[in-house]
Amino acid sequence: MIDHTIFENKIAAYYTLGCKLNFAETSTIGKALANHGIRKVRPGEKADICVINTCSVTELADKKCRQAIRRIGKQHPGAFIVVTGCYAQLKPEEVSHIEGVDLVLGTEQKLDIFLYLDNLKKKEETGVVISSSSKDIRRFSPSCSTDDRTRHFLKVQDGCDYYCSYCTIPFARGRSRNGSIDSLVQQARDVAEKGGKEIVLTGVNIGDFGKTTDESFIDLLRALDEVEGIERYRISSIEPNLITDEAIDFVAASKRFAPHFHIPLQSGSDGVLQLMRRRYDTALFRHKIEKIKSVIPHAFIGVDVIVGTRGETEELFEEARCFIDSLDISQLHVFSYSERPGTQALKIENPVDPKSKQMRSQQLLDISEKKLQAFYASHRGRQAVVLFEHTRRGNLMHGFTENYIKVQAPYDSSWVNEVRSIQLGDWNEDKTALVIKD
Repeated sequence: MIDHTIFENKIAAYYTLGCKLNFAETSTIGKALANHGIRKVRPGEKADICVINTCSVTELADKKCRQAIRRIGKQHPGAFIVVTGCYAQLKPEEVSHIEGVDLVLGTEQKLDIFLYLDNLKKKEETGVVISSSSKDIRRFSPSCSTDDRTRHFLKVQDGCDYYCSYCTIPFARGRSRNGSIDSLVQQARDVAEKGGKEIVLTGVNIGDFGKTTDESFIDLLRALDEVEGIERYRISSIEPNLITDEAIDFVAASKRFAPHFHIPLQSGSDGVLQLMRRRYDTALFRHKIEKIKSVIPHAFIGVDVIVGTRGETEELFEEARCFIDSLDISQLHVFSYSERPGTQALKIENPVDPKSKQMRSQQLLDISEKKLQAFYASHRGRQAVVLFEHTRRGNLMHGFTENYIKVQAPYDSSWVNEVRSIQLGDWNEDKTALVIKD
């Protein structure tokens, strides 16, 4: 039995690091605490509770989490600090020793946070509480972000059954599982009723959708496409072997799914892909890119790449660089390989030194900049449909076209969360967006 009086007049602050899935789950945590009478902090206020949802995809991510936890503790002195997310799941003892932390919650526990607050006692009385010991993570908790965002993140799937040699996410998130199509359609309808215009489908391995409900990803797309009121959906990162030609054709003909794909490649070398234990080769990846461009020529295609993984020789990197440069893609997201405890990659010989990683990363970033500018330049002068966001910088606002071109315009409050048909002009001053043509 929960004593709800302990939550009276309490104020909570929420912080999210990492992926879109974390944003969806943080929003759900906030709603759960709000249902128990805990109000969200306002600008300038000191919170009674701080919830920090962490990431652990790389060692750098761990470092950023530690820095954030310490910074937030100083910003809200005396607050009850809860740390959850992947970093908390994978390294609970390490998190518990960070100054200020009171409660460490794992993947299974995070969405029942109010059950673990323990009368908001401080660690001086009880010690740091660690509730992240579950190793068999199988629960699916529905989540959808609704926190002052034009773009909503809908969690459709969680966990991963792929054990890539470099990755700890299956250990942090558990086995692949998903919500039902009916429940996800209802969440999309709820977003539409509240005025939301855009939904991003998120998960750890969303192409694996349906494993726990005997449904399929393409059936989910078809069902969501029928929800009235949603202007557009975006599919977040999806494995190349799981984005089927049927799904690509569906997006091409869809009423609401944006011509925008985010597909992890990780390496353009078949030898390195084998070391990574990826489930495809470069031939399949090229086919997917060519298929998308053949039916949606104006599609934006973002690609994840890791450089400097163990065993990536100069020759293998050059093979990867040439392959990537040959692809008709729009942008690269480049990551340097990071050693993760417990992964099979640690058994691979020939580690790459930091200087080589940096040089290789810069080569791919140069390719990315070239491709992104070419993609934007090819759309200058064209008509486009833009959904404008609430963020204001000086007298400017921005939005995104269906195919993810950033557009800048003079601020107009009536345009926030509105879809406008405009003509794309030239670059803005720092070449990060196109402006509306007069």
